[in-house]
Amino acid sequence: MNSASVSTAATLTLPPLSIYVHIPWCERKCPYCDFNSHESASSVPETEYVDALIRDLDASLHWVQDRAIETIFVGGGTPSLFSADAIRRLLKGIGERVDLSPDCEITLEANPGSAETERFAGYAGAGVNRLSLGIQSFQQQQLEALGRVHNSEQAAEAVELALSAGFNSVNIDLMHGLPDQGEELALADLETAIGFGTQHLSWYQLTIEPNTAFYKQAPELPVEDTLADIQVAGEARIASAGFDNYEVSAYAMAGISCRHNLNYWTFGDYIGIGAGAHGKLTRPERGEVVRTTKRRQPQGYLACQDAQNNPLDEASRLGDFMLNALRLTEGFHPELFTGRTGLSANSLLPIARELEAQGLLSVQAERIATTDLGRRFLDTVVAEFL
Repeated sequence: MNSASVSTAATLTLPPLSIYVHIPWCERKCPYCDFNSHESASSVPETEYVDALIRDLDASLHWVQDRAIETIFVGGGTPSLFSADAIRRLLKGIGERVDLSPDCEITLEANPGSAETERFAGYAGAGVNRLSLGIQSFQQQQLEALGRVHNSEQAAEAVELALSAGFNSVNIDLMHGLPDQGEELALADLETAIGFGTQHLSWYQLTIEPNTAFYKQAPELPVEDTLADIQVAGEARIASAGFDNYEVSAYAMAGISCRHNLNYWTFGDYIGIGAGAHGKLTRPERGEVVRTTKRRQPQGYLACQDAQNNPLDEASRLGDFMLNALRLTEGFHPELFTGRTGLSANSLLPIARELEAQGLLSVQAERIATTDLGRRFLDTVVAEFL
């Protein structure tokens, strides 16, 4: 972290609370994926795993501190490998143990495979009100290059089925900067997605991460100039369709932003349950912000749901907050920083003013946010606070 001093001359407040549920299995590990996911050659132990998730939540209830749960996100892996009955039992178990806010957003990630799409209506009936579809591309060539198990026809059918299944919101997850993808093909994917009339898009560039098959044998990706052209043209097309780019790679119609992810980006609290699940939780009475992690391997997690707790020091709180909040187009109010970290907003100012002088940040009394230039070089901006 930059050498600016950090002061704890502020009081922590309890932020909103969410629950993240991790289901670690998938049909096949994608070559670009660095998430905690594990191929399942046969059926997944959904009954045993839901039992373990409920035990995990029981052991985490002391973190709730009389708060209602604002959002639940079931991610993976491929959560849609689980039946609607398993998801219903999971959500019923959560609802029996904690209070859910009347408008609780409940998201489930799903893939477009035929087995999963048959379950969409059942998920809606189980209480899921937001579906996030891992489409990645509507082009067969790109899907094959990404190692996806679904084809282009299944991708389109999945969106149509999701929209008719009764969800309040459907997100389409798309990648760009794919092998052999130029501006025309990238825009074609966006045109297809926009044409369905969904109200939320996640559109982000493929990156090669360590510990993935692509890292060991990287495909040939578009050159930097092509990537820049795709980004500029894609953002313009999405904006012309009425979407607000409210976060680096998230686009939504008015009122349809993903509330669960907004809680992450504003340094809210979330209980993480499941194999490899992470959590972030606040203890105002101790002046602590704690990161939690669970066992990564599914078999180890099924046997024991213990948590590793890591209290964040002041520098880590500052860095973690900025890593998340600067992703938001509108930035953040300094009072939010103070309440969520327990640090004085003055601890930000030396670095923030330096970045402002470089044209990368806008620093105002009621808002700190990246400029257009700062958003282009977000990693550089954030690194100054780490």
